[in-house]
Amino acid sequence: MLTILGFAMIATFLVLIMMKKMSPIAALVLIPALFCVFVGKGAKLGDYVLDGVTDLAPTAAMLMFAIVYFGVMIDVGLFDPIVRGILKFCKADPMRIVVGTALLAAIVSLDGDGSTTFMITVSAMYPLYKRLKMSLVVMTGVAAMANGVMNTLPWGGPTARAATALKLDASEIFVPMIPALLVGLLFVFGLSYVLGVRERRRLGMLTLDEVLEEEKESETVLVGSGGSGDAGDGKVSMRKGGGTGAGTDAGAGSGSGTDAEDDTEDDRFQGLDPNRATLRPKLYWFNALLTVVLLTAMIMEWLPIPVLFVLGAALVLTVNFPHIPDQKARLAAHAENVLNVSGMVFAAAVFTGVLQGTGMVDNMAKWMVDVIPEGMGPHMAIVTGVLSLPLTYFMSNDGFYFGVLPVLAEAGAAHGVSPVEMARASLVGQPLHMSSPLVPAVYVLVGMAKVEFGDHTKFVVKWAALTCLVILGAGILFGII
Repeated sequence: MLTILGFAMIATFLVLIMMKKMSPIAALVLIPALFCVFVGKGAKLGDYVLDGVTDLAPTAAMLMFAIVYFGVMIDVGLFDPIVRGILKFCKADPMRIVVGTALLAAIVSLDGDGSTTFMITVSAMYPLYKRLKMSLVVMTGVAAMANGVMNTLPWGGPTARAATALKLDASEIFVPMIPALLVGLLFVFGLSYVLGVRERRRLGMLTLDEVLEEEKESETVLVGSGGSGDAGDGKVSMRKGGGTGAGTDAGAGSGSGTDAEDDTEDDRFQGLDPNRATLRPKLYWFNALLTVVLLTAMIMEWLPIPVLFVLGAALVLTVNFPHIPDQKARLAAHAENVLNVSGMVFAAAVFTGVLQGTGMVDNMAKWMVDVIPEGMGPHMAIVTGVLSLPLTYFMSNDGFYFGVLPVLAEAGAAHGVSPVEMARASLVGQPLHMSSPLVPAVYVLVGMAKVEFGDHTKFVVKWAALTCLVILGAGILFGII
């Protein structure tokens, strides 16, 4: 009976959040509470929840302060030179632009928020793609895959969920996975190079000055002929109206390709507002050094990750915004993300607490052990890695990590596979997951890029799945999984 009720609880949770009948936070709390009563252990609900909250408090603290830390770093301009440098590197070479898209998405993904990553990446790169008439699904696909690999960062969500569901420390899961994830990221960069070369062959290659000059000539022709006709006989035909929010004119005045015009174009190709009031240029190197030290300390495990981010967030706020009203304003600006993520973690305490406390997960695991072929038992980590591709694509991370992973982990434990290996394997599917129709951030990506979701899916699924398998293969090769 507990087995049936356990699967029924998970199925109810998945159906309600996929049909958007309930928010993940509400479903994580109310569904298990209701099933706890069905099992006949409603009187112990409080104990289950408190045990879960105690276990998850460090994870919640890490997420809260990591979001604040990287949010403030974006505010003060830590990533601005990187954005400008990537844009200058790209020029008008399709290959460089595609590689630059992957690089920019990967770097900005350090803040752990997919929506922010896609907003910055698309606003910076969209004008270049439009001016050169490059394939926009290449941009969305590459950005989604790069963000998917980086989404495995401890504060990105999946790692925290896996740690939460299996009551592990996030650093135990993430730090040993770094070599495999780096291989996955290098594969994305390599794939970006191949796709960029394909675009270069299709379109040809111009310098940025040539693109701007040809666009000016096109505008002159359009104005002089009442808006008809294309400019130039080359492979790249430029029309007015190439950008979104970055300006569409190539600049007024006589001459072409001057330094002043190049500077104007660089200013207009910004993914971040270069005049925002929160910039702290005089503190740039302090902020950069602090971030390097923080990430080094996390990898070397000098202190627990939650402690590192608590200290880092407090320090970066104090140094960059010494006045209390300014600090409050920065905290308020990132409060929504903090509340959503930390609220999810504490709500998950109810779900995992009931699943574990009532004995449902033990009974479901026993059933799975019985149905999985005996020969596959010792390879449950690999099985989990493969299953993570379709399961995280067709269900939310909440559903997979809180509903399915604990059951797989118990089944693996029966065959001697450690929970931490199962948790690492569960991260493999994230490059594909970031293009799932259940991920809100992907709609930000395709919406800003003016790409049909179906076109994006058709393009990205095969490449993202291949990226996932590369990470899984690297994890097996390195002995991580």
